[in-house]
Amino acid sequence: MVNRVDSNKKRLHRHKRVRAKVFGTAAKPRLCVYRSNENIYVQIIDDTVGKTLVSASSVESEFGKEGRNKASAKKVGELAAKRALEKGITDVVFDRGGYLYHGRVMELATGARGLNF
Repeated sequence: MVNRVDSNKKRLHRHKRVRAKVFGTAAKPRLCVYRSNENIYVQIIDDTVGKTLVSASSVESEFGKEGRNKASAKKVGELAAKRALEKGITDVVFDRGGYLYHGRVMELATGARGLNF
C-alpha cells in the first residue's frame, strides 16, 4: 500500500507556524497570499481589527481565463500594490501562506515590489 503525503495538510501546518510569528498592524498590514490550482488571490489585512484593507485576484474580469500562469500572478501583485498605494499603505509584512517562495508566489511578490516588505 502506498501512503501519499497530503501536501495541503503540510502547507496548513507551515502556515500555522508562520502565522504564529507574522502579525499585521495598522502601520504595517499583512500581505496574505492564497494560491489555488486555477487562480491566485492576495489580501492586505490589518490583524488588530481583523479587517481586509485591499484585495486583488486573478478571478477579476481584466484577467479573463489566464489566471494560472506566472505572468498573471505578477499582474495581481502589481494590482494589489497599486490599490494599496492609493489607500496610503506603503509597508507590509509578507505572508506566503505556507507556500514555497517559488513560481507564482514569487512572481506575485515581484509584482508587489512597489510596497516595502
